[in-house]
Amino acid sequence: MTAGLLLVFGLSIFIGRYPQPYWMPLKLLGEDELARQLVTALRLPRLVAALMLGASLAAAGNVLQMVFRNPLVSPGILGVSQGAGFGAALAILAFSSRGLAVELSAFVFACLGLALSYLIARQLRYGGWVLRLILSGIAVSALFSAGIGLLKYLADPLTQLPEITFWLLGGLWGVTWREVLLMTPFVTLGLLVVFLMRWRLNLLSLSEETAFSLGSRIGRERTLLLVSAVAGIAAVTAVAGVIGWVGLIIPHIARRIFGASAQATVPATILIGGGFVIFCDTIARSLRAGEIPLGIITSLLGALIFILLMASVGARWKP
Repeated sequence: MTAGLLLVFGLSIFIGRYPQPYWMPLKLLGEDELARQLVTALRLPRLVAALMLGASLAAAGNVLQMVFRNPLVSPGILGVSQGAGFGAALAILAFSSRGLAVELSAFVFACLGLALSYLIARQLRYGGWVLRLILSGIAVSALFSAGIGLLKYLADPLTQLPEITFWLLGGLWGVTWREVLLMTPFVTLGLLVVFLMRWRLNLLSLSEETAFSLGSRIGRERTLLLVSAVAGIAAVTAVAGVIGWVGLIIPHIARRIFGASAQATVPATILIGGGFVIFCDTIARSLRAGEIPLGIITSLLGALIFILLMASVGARWKP
């Protein structure tokens, strides 16, 4: 998995629209100053951002699915991504700038989205826990989506509206080393906590009575894992906008390959998620002269992969 990720990362450095579509010869880096600047100032920070984006969303999706014992849970379904996008859009409207304030606002509202989904699900009396969590997450996501629409209506159409629209489409076209440095502390800390506590995820995926009897401090460990996952989601969403499907399908792929144990699936989701988003972003910026928003590519490929996964599961369950 690591070798495959490094291969995708290395090839993506030379894929683009300069000097001709789809491929840049290696020797050009020693001959063309513009090519060197393009790689070091534009492509490399963008690839690093795509790696952190995919790793954070995939790892967070795995954590949410195991903690809530629901294979359909993802950052988008629980309102985390929409909450982070609303927080970032609110900061743009309030401060008319991007930076640390946007990331902090995205983090606060991402936590709020997760908390609202959880609290509303606890109050519902209809159906089982899985159904209640999905219904509450859909409602919270709709509330934040409506809030983003209201912010778009109130925004300056010449300056703020294009920035807010960015969150709806998702993309890495404006990423520089500055944005990478802003994301790095949140993403690194979040992924490190999730990676070090991956063996506790197996306990938290059991019933509360079983996990408690095995020595798990359920409330403390669950809160720490959820906050760590949300921190990564908020940081990457503040830079890249709302990117869907990554947090849903990548954990399914990892479990299909390595089984259900978090010991293997956590590092696998980090590697597969990073490679998947790098692949999608390379398509987005290379397929045509006008860049395709990254969120469209991830949604398209993610939905197709999800259908294939579900179809193959259905084939196994046939009597």
